[in-house]
Amino acid sequence: MFVVVGEALVDLVGQRGGRTWVAHPGGSPANVALGLARLGNPVTLVTRLGRDAFGDMVRAHLAGSGVRIDPEPDGAVPTSLAIATLAAGVASYDFRIEWDLGALAPLPVETRCLHTGSLATALAPGRAHVVDLLERERERGRATISYDPNVRPALLGEPGSARPEIERLVALSDVVKVSDEDLRWLYPGRRDEEVARAWLSSGPAVVVITRGGAGVYAVTRFVEVRRPAIPIDLVDTVGAGDSFSSGLLDGLRRADLLGGPRREALAQIDHATLLSIVDAAAMVAAITCSRPGADPPTRAEVDAALEARQG
Repeated sequence: MFVVVGEALVDLVGQRGGRTWVAHPGGSPANVALGLARLGNPVTLVTRLGRDAFGDMVRAHLAGSGVRIDPEPDGAVPTSLAIATLAAGVASYDFRIEWDLGALAPLPVETRCLHTGSLATALAPGRAHVVDLLERERERGRATISYDPNVRPALLGEPGSARPEIERLVALSDVVKVSDEDLRWLYPGRRDEEVARAWLSSGPAVVVITRGGAGVYAVTRFVEVRRPAIPIDLVDTVGAGDSFSSGLLDGLRRADLLGGPRREALAQIDHATLLSIVDAAAMVAAITCSRPGADPPTRAEVDAALEARQG
């Protein structure tokens, strides 16, 4: 089972300068949970939702694909919003969010992977409880820990003040996915491959960098993979990185590389397996980019697209 911890919210998506906005269920961790469920994985999302119209929309969207939500929506809090402004299909964000889950219980014993990131690991007071959970689960050693910083500069202040906490979470993780855009903000002037290797030396088994139109770079202690982007008819990039994360974790699960007892096997993943997993994750993201909003594909859609590309 996967457990994802983090925000679920509504994306209000519109064109820059426009007057029409469309509401889509979103939130980076929620999108990852949705993607995992559509790929056929049992997944629980630990999040904060209001018992309001937006919360009802998000809950129905997630539950309709099989995501279990914990705890139940709370009538005393509003559902959070992200305002996504599109320019040439690329989204920039403004947030209206409150994040406080309180103390988090240990993961169920059947959990093989814990994923988190984005606002859940950046916003007080909730981030302290998320970090505490990661530290406890790392010490228990039962689950693979996955982390995507998904940097939101408007909420983080200066890169120099954000880096230490992000690096702390990288060191607690087994799998780290990050975008080249995030790395340019965090480490201006440094090559992303250099940063990936520095992060790798701090603890993770695998670091993966998504580069938009320039493809994907993945590295472990023993192998590295560079892959070009998959050509698509771009609609928008909302949820693209989250879809990649869900595809990446699904691929690692299918390769039997998740769970504490598989930590060393994950660190020693071979080139062919990593290549196959990265390509499938890229296809998940590509399909998402070909339609509006964070609408990740099903297992059948991904398998059909991979078969068509190979054929």
